Amino acid sequence: MTTPQESSAKLRLDKWLWQARFFKSRSLAAAQCRAKKVRINGAHAKKASAPVCVGDVLTFPKAGDVKVIEIAALGARRGPAPEAALLYKDLTPLRETTSAGAEKPTNPSRERGMGRPTKTDRRALDRLLGKS
Repeated sequence: MTTPQESSAKLRLDKWLWQARFFKSRSLAAAQCRAKKVRINGAHAKKASAPVCVGDVLTFPKAGDVKVIEIAALGARRGPAPEAALLYKDLTPLRETTSAGAEKPTNPSRERGMGRPTKTDRRALDRLLGKS
């Protein structure tokens, strides 16, 4: 059973993100908070000093994806990665992966045959036209 003091325990948002090893430094975590890129229970966190507690759901961009994290515990220190993994439960939905046989485009920002040809395209065209 938890005591009233434990259930009302809170920690700064930037400190928790740093302890859970989502950011290399606390200042990087604070910068994300100041840029209003972190949400606590769906509302934008306006400050890095916003209090978080167990059960809060955080949403923030990380490495090209959007992470959805539920806080499972408040850490006492920034420990090793296995210890940090116990501080949260990852609710991020799994992304669909392409099948192994599907052809992956070399440059996903443009369609094949559109724009300036790549070096591979140019060499294939030279072979087709018989140029050396």
